[in-house]
Amino acid sequence: MGGSYGDENPIAAFATTPGKSALTLIRCSGKGAIELAAGIFSKPEKLLNAGGNTVVHGWIAAFDEKIDETLVSVFRAPKSYTGEDSLDISCHGGGAAGGGVMNALREAGFRDALPGEFTFRAFMNGKLDLTRSESVMELVSARTGKGRRHAVNRLSGALQDEINAIKKTLATVLSGAEMFLDYSEDEIGADPEEAAGRLPGKPLAEEALVRLKNLASSWRRERIYQEGIPAAIAGRPNAGKSSLFNLLLKEERSIVSEIPGTTRDWIEAWISIEGVPIRLLDTAGLRDSGDPVEKIGVERSRRLLEEAELVLYLIDGAEGLTGEDRVFLDDFEKAGGGNECTPPSRQILILWNKADLAPMPESLSLAAERPISVSAKTGKGIPELVRAIAGALANTADFTAFDNPQSAALGSVRQKNLVEAAVAALEEALYLADREEPLDLIAPLLREALNSLGEITGEISTADILEEMFSRFCVGK
Repeated sequence: MGGSYGDENPIAAFATTPGKSALTLIRCSGKGAIELAAGIFSKPEKLLNAGGNTVVHGWIAAFDEKIDETLVSVFRAPKSYTGEDSLDISCHGGGAAGGGVMNALREAGFRDALPGEFTFRAFMNGKLDLTRSESVMELVSARTGKGRRHAVNRLSGALQDEINAIKKTLATVLSGAEMFLDYSEDEIGADPEEAAGRLPGKPLAEEALVRLKNLASSWRRERIYQEGIPAAIAGRPNAGKSSLFNLLLKEERSIVSEIPGTTRDWIEAWISIEGVPIRLLDTAGLRDSGDPVEKIGVERSRRLLEEAELVLYLIDGAEGLTGEDRVFLDDFEKAGGGNECTPPSRQILILWNKADLAPMPESLSLAAERPISVSAKTGKGIPELVRAIAGALANTADFTAFDNPQSAALGSVRQKNLVEAAVAALEEALYLADREEPLDLIAPLLREALNSLGEITGEISTADILEEMFSRFCVGK
């Protein structure tokens, strides 16, 4: 049975991934959900009479057989996640038990939930605004403890509260402006200068602009917690890149060999440093090669290095600083690495590897900095390297004050675009106010800013926008 966002049909979906585990959870919700489930439950009257926030034990039975012994958590509207009558069915783990229960639910009249449909219903029933709805998927996708705390902050309503406070401030300014437009100055006793075109409550509008700009700047920082920072390990063949990759990852993912050119393509894995997720890339050794396969790998690695926000460049201490090393470092500096031609977030850390075999010369200094002495084999210098990476991350985005998990911050590109639209409209309104232009030109811009903020929380929305947003969620949420 097909369905669409916005209907009231009872829905069901796996809330956990079926597999070898102790339990599998299946979530059900919708009009008549409890009655339908009672039809395939061994104790139908007990389930039908169960109060909200209670658990009932029994068997799911269908197709003339018992399917699985379950615990069914009952939630009555409106005190449920979706605001509808809902059930969470705890089955035994494994694909067969959960799959059998899902088939029984379909036979009883449930349809498969669409991606994000439970959260969509929570939004439509006033249980969550859009900022808190989006934070649900952020929480599911969080890769680090800090990312989780920031998602929980939005789920708790910090961003919603800040947006609503700014909206209230702008509404006060707009109502003052519209009062001057609707009534003559004699009727409301207006100040002659204000009546001539000055914006009433201009300081409040300026305060709102500052708060909106602070929110807009938070996205660059928050994006890092959600998407991670791409950090590439680079260097000549046999410089120890794969050994360092495995050491930072704390598992053997890359093949390590004394034969140069072993890594012929890039490998990636996620690590966390200071609570920031890092997409760590082990790249092929940089050299000119006649091997067509290795050549493709080197070309791919060079493209990755151009996109990486942090490069860990390894010098082979056993070989010393070579001409190829200098060429790469010179090219990186010319390409930007921090100058006006490239984003300041693109940084490089130079490492002298194999320090256990060949200590770094005292006089060696590159790019106005002394390389970090490490040994990917013994672990020497790794704590210093981790501290250096943490310092580079702090430069990539200003984390000052943002590490406070209670501060409001944006959680999606959609929110960022709408805040920036509100900033643009408010800046134009204040520009016109400074020039003492008529209020009938300024008031629509204030209204435009308010509408953009209304879209962030979902006060203003369209079916197409909602469907596009929730379709990116996982099934079961």
